[in-house]
Amino acid sequence: MTKTLVVKYVPRGERSNTKKILTEFKSKIKNSTIEEIDLAKNTPDMFLDDNLMAYIQRDYLKQNLSAEQKNLLSKMDKMTEQVKSSDIVVLAYPMFNFSMPAVVKAWFDSIMLKGHTWNAQDGKYAGLMKGKKALTIVSSGGSYSTGPMKAWEHAVSLSNSEFQFMGFSEVRGILAEGMNGAENTKSSNLAKALEEIQAIAHEWYQ
Repeated sequence: MTKTLVVKYVPRGERSNTKKILTEFKSKIKNSTIEEIDLAKNTPDMFLDDNLMAYIQRDYLKQNLSAEQKNLLSKMDKMTEQVKSSDIVVLAYPMFNFSMPAVVKAWFDSIMLKGHTWNAQDGKYAGLMKGKKALTIVSSGGSYSTGPMKAWEHAVSLSNSEFQFMGFSEVRGILAEGMNGAENTKSSNLAKALEEIQAIAHEWYQ
């Protein structure tokens, strides 16, 4: 049986379009255990002076850490292990200011640890998450797939890049855009996203 890790940030609750799509995807999961992280309640640590130095000492300089330093990295290590122990990672959040919310970026920073999810040798980077799949679900008020705003979309594209850098073998992204537009546009785009999510779930959980 596979393991699916669901990482979500949907602060609008039941009003969230992202949550509607995520709920549909979760309803289609078969033969897989599900672990869920709510980033609104379980916020990742951010790299600040002390924990950044502990990370560099441990994973770049290969130095032993004190008990206090190990504790500074414990939450990051736990979140990293959650990813490493999963076969599929599903990440869901709304677009904030053309990109991902800060708490989602902090989650990526927490798990993208050298020697754990990626490595570097002789000036070359190598992702260590081979064989895993990742899906990013995002909703946005505006539309970014075509037109002058296309270059401003950094919510799904950045997430895809992060997963690809870590070596995920299959990376998908769904953007339900135009949620602040006319009602017919919103309904059409949301229906399209739900169809896409159903197809991916059927493919991944046959």
